[in-house]
Amino acid sequence: MLGDLLFFIWCLVQLFIGYNLVLPFLFFLWYSVIKKKNWRRTEFQQPDYAIIVTAYEQTHLLYAVTNSILQSTYKNYLIYVVADKCDVSNLHFTDDRIVLLRPPETLGSNTRSHFYAINHFQRAHTHLTIIDSDNIVERNYLEELNRYFDNGFKAVQGIRKPKNLNTTLACLDAARDIYYHYYDAEVLFNLGSSATLSGSGMAFTVQLYRECLENNDVSGAGFDKVLQYAIVQRNLRIAYAPNAVVYDEKTAASDQLVNQRARWINTWFKYSFLGWGLLAKGIGKASRNQFLFGIVLLRPPLFIFLILSGLFFLVNIVLLNVFALWWLVAFALFITSFFIALSASHADKRIYDSLRNIPKFMWLQVQSLLKAKGANKRSVATKHTGDNSKTAANEN
Repeated sequence: MLGDLLFFIWCLVQLFIGYNLVLPFLFFLWYSVIKKKNWRRTEFQQPDYAIIVTAYEQTHLLYAVTNSILQSTYKNYLIYVVADKCDVSNLHFTDDRIVLLRPPETLGSNTRSHFYAINHFQRAHTHLTIIDSDNIVERNYLEELNRYFDNGFKAVQGIRKPKNLNTTLACLDAARDIYYHYYDAEVLFNLGSSATLSGSGMAFTVQLYRECLENNDVSGAGFDKVLQYAIVQRNLRIAYAPNAVVYDEKTAASDQLVNQRARWINTWFKYSFLGWGLLAKGIGKASRNQFLFGIVLLRPPLFIFLILSGLFFLVNIVLLNVFALWWLVAFALFITSFFIALSASHADKRIYDSLRNIPKFMWLQVQSLLKAKGANKRSVATKHTGDNSKTAANEN
């Protein structure tokens, strides 16, 4: 009897990890047979945007990001640069659409920076979009966001493309992003759920953003996880705008990657439980949006379930168990899903070439896992060394 119980638990644990390998392929099969909706502009709305650019300690990239925004084809906006714990003595913006804000005390939090900007709005903006200091935006970024706001959405996630592919790590970081953008944004949204939020390149009505976070002081990394949960639990959908392009500086050095991933892993352990609540709500309300999103929230970081899956596969080989064959099939489906994402996203050849270094990339993330506890206390931002002369045009 005890042996049967242990075997059942063993099978259950394997299923809980193994479904993560197969789920992307199942999502893709579903996605491939549905009719994709073309979200057209109605021009019923002319949003007044507050573009919030957050910087922490570093200011050398601010001219590049603000210059890219000022080239926007849509003109109804103001840019709020929140320079938290920054030396702003050398910052001199001449365009009156840029409002430079220097908090008198260190905020040390994304949401605090956002609400510092909100509390210093120079007019009653209807919408806001969040951009990081290392980002660059395409000229039609705001126009593409409008396409979804016109159709009644209150939250929209754009796509973050790599601003740099100058190192193997940057390419691998970009490959990971492509995988998540494809399955957790494009596919998930088109299946009737919501795109996951990516920390920047996202936009909301000001009213919704305030409702979700004004009374929730999120410290450290992870405000986007709390925000997306707050939106989806209201059974609102987060739209995915694949042509609202933000270029994001990819992590190019191993120490940067370890520190950054340590914060992200810490965030997953801190907020993954929210998925159970959405699953329950999705079942209770027959909400596809909440149910599918809850499944995605519960999924461990990519490298964790890949390593665990590999261990389970080896154990089953040692036990000469037929489950080893099922693990092989699951790995084959996952690899297929990964390359489907790269192909659909027209990934750069350098990204394909970098894949041979995946074991090193995963080892760095194991180091991040070991540093995850207290990661937010050691650092609150990734140090970027990008060239501030880059523009969206020469990165396209």
